Amino acid sequence: MSLQVLKFGGSSVATPEKMASVAAKIKKFHQSGGRTVVVVSAMGDTTDRLLQLAREFCTASRHREIDQLVATGEQQSTALLAMALETLGLKAQSLSGPLVGIKGRGPYTDGRINGIDPCNILKILEEGAIPVVAGFQAVNEKGDIITLGRGGSDLSAVALAAALEAEKCCIFTDVAGIYTADPRIVPNARKLEKVSYEECMEMSSMGAKVMQARSVELAARYEVPVYVASSFSDERGTWIVREDVRENFLVRAIASDTNVAKVALLGVPDVPGMAAKVFEALSSGGVSAEMIIQSVMRGQINDIAFLVKKESLGDAIDICRNISKEIKAQGVAFDTEIGKVSIIGAGIASHPEVPAKMFSALAAEGINLDMISSTSMSITCVVGAKDVDRASRVLHKIFIEEAKS
Repeated sequence: MSLQVLKFGGSSVATPEKMASVAAKIKKFHQSGGRTVVVVSAMGDTTDRLLQLAREFCTASRHREIDQLVATGEQQSTALLAMALETLGLKAQSLSGPLVGIKGRGPYTDGRINGIDPCNILKILEEGAIPVVAGFQAVNEKGDIITLGRGGSDLSAVALAAALEAEKCCIFTDVAGIYTADPRIVPNARKLEKVSYEECMEMSSMGAKVMQARSVELAARYEVPVYVASSFSDERGTWIVREDVRENFLVRAIASDTNVAKVALLGVPDVPGMAAKVFEALSSGGVSAEMIIQSVMRGQINDIAFLVKKESLGDAIDICRNISKEIKAQGVAFDTEIGKVSIIGAGIASHPEVPAKMFSALAAEGINLDMISSTSMSITCVVGAKDVDRASRVLHKIFIEEAKS
């Protein structure tokens, strides 16, 4: 029999009424044939609320007890959704990350999946019931619950779909698919019928609130077809597939992100091994850096600047201050009033007119560029936080709305 994995985000199960609606949607899918596995996130803003409570007692961001606390959010959702399904006459059983057999490794709050033993899920399916799985969590070698980073429920769903060789993985959220930009920022954003894994990974990594980038990477590796759609309507969604889908315009999407901060290590001695020491220290502290830029040498010293997620800023500053003393740098600076905006599309790197057009458009709006980086599929500019939304609308108009068909 065919098998499908359905994942519902926190906004989809935020209230008892929404939970009941999701249960009815699952029943409809289940009755259409095949077997169904459900993955669910914590209700609404439960995870944020639990993290705020944790900050009353704990300043460290990589902490065992934080994971033990926030994992309870998904466990509430799974139990409630299983009850809701049973009221509709369906057999269902809730499962935590450890019970579902998802094994994890790495730091607390940002673990990596290290394997899946789906025997419990298969047993429940054989009994004709629906497994309701807590997303976002796994169990490490110590037997502790470890969470998989923000957006980790997407990763749980895709990993289970791969392990169970599911026909598809459906991600249900509060938007009706993947758009050319965030429709809450750009009113004229268009929904895409299909995107390639590569395009979606780039969009996610550049800040688009589509799916966790790691989950798209995993879907690409195991060729899991992913369907993104709304929990609240039957409107057609977006498929994420292997093919590199092309249309008659080069730029496929605009992504933006204001959940970033810039850190700069100033006056770093220009000798081999300095950058290695800096980023080895950040890596050991569980801090991910992006858009790394080293300035031109001046008087045998350089500045090294990079972006981090705002929730990692405190750790990044502490680590950089310590390493600054060790390598005899001149100090550390940071800026939280920034954001980034990106244009994304396959083949951008081979079109020199694209960056010129992008920079000219932003200049015409009086938007100053703080940092610039590019990949084969994107160009990203760091701008002032107050300019991010305006930059997104301008770039969407020029590269997508006004593109010739």
